[in-house]
Amino acid sequence: MSVKSVDYGLEKIFEGAEDFLPLLGTDYVELYVGNAKQSAHYYKTAFGFQSYAYKGLETGSKTEVSYVLKQDKIRLVLTSPLKSDSPINNHIVKHGDGVKVIALWVEDARKSFEETVRRGAKPFMEPKVDKDENGEVVRSGIYAYGETVHLFVERKNYHGIFLPGYQKWQSDYNPSSVGLKYIDHMVGNVGWGEMDTWVEWYEKVMGFVNFLSFDDKQIHTEYSALMSKVMSNGNGRIKFPINEPAEGKKKSQIEEYLEFYEGPGVQHLAVATDNIIHTVSELKARGVEFLPPPPTAYYEDIPRRLGKHMEIMKENIRDLQKHSILVDADEEGYLLQIFTKPVQDRPTMFFEIIQRMGAKGFGAGNFKALFESIEREQEKRGTL
Repeated sequence: MSVKSVDYGLEKIFEGAEDFLPLLGTDYVELYVGNAKQSAHYYKTAFGFQSYAYKGLETGSKTEVSYVLKQDKIRLVLTSPLKSDSPINNHIVKHGDGVKVIALWVEDARKSFEETVRRGAKPFMEPKVDKDENGEVVRSGIYAYGETVHLFVERKNYHGIFLPGYQKWQSDYNPSSVGLKYIDHMVGNVGWGEMDTWVEWYEKVMGFVNFLSFDDKQIHTEYSALMSKVMSNGNGRIKFPINEPAEGKKKSQIEEYLEFYEGPGVQHLAVATDNIIHTVSELKARGVEFLPPPPTAYYEDIPRRLGKHMEIMKENIRDLQKHSILVDADEEGYLLQIFTKPVQDRPTMFFEIIQRMGAKGFGAGNFKALFESIEREQEKRGTL
């Protein structure tokens, strides 16, 4: 398994420091959902994921069912309970469909657990060894914000399809990929005044650094505001921006999320593509809905905002405007991004599609246009 590494210039920050929690990449993301079979069909049809692995009654699992989907280096696990008294069911009743587990690929799951718990993490799963004829996988886990969990997955001695207890999922229906490559970052929303607490937690417990910060002077509109800090591990493969609400005239998107998710949780998954125009065209054709477009003036202003990067920009601005794709730049290059509407009825989790053309930021120049689009959706829902 290979992981695309992104150089965020973090080597200098980490120079001389012990990386007590070396992370090789994102192993998988697990969502708890009300109906895993139907959710799997949706993610295959709409997002171009492929059938990969399965666990359920047929494999001996009596309490839950999981469908594993794959697209390039991205693995999504969709899990539903089989009984009403399942803690998974309690999670879904409270939060709706959403991310429960962010699984991180490590060399040593036992050491990862010991190091993080020693630094103050709350245990979720003691180191556990699962075996079958294909070898063994060691997993352990800790709680992060809300009920979100980080699992450490050590699979160097395993050669099976996914994990012990799973079988290959054979399916006649496998729509073609839309070009999604890997998870670029995952964003968490936390409550009022909690952002710095979780920044300190990631620094102390997991050895991350805060390499970008945005306050409410940078992230605001006429009506709402929020604050955000971006956390990264030493090699830049794992990036977790953390958002909290800020005071504004009306209810921010973060407040809306916290109200309907009923607590902190993962707001969105940012997934990378090498050709965002193709990917977005495919997603729209398959029924994925995106946030409404910014005004025409936004696209007229792109040459000024990109400056020297206009010389290397390959995309036609008219094509970007046609698909409502946003553009931003930093010293290193430019990036293209677009955000879906929530992918479930509650206005909680959504996806970002991102293409990096050298830029290492997170689209700060797009914040105003993005949040005004979100506010137009909030106004329709009566939650602004």
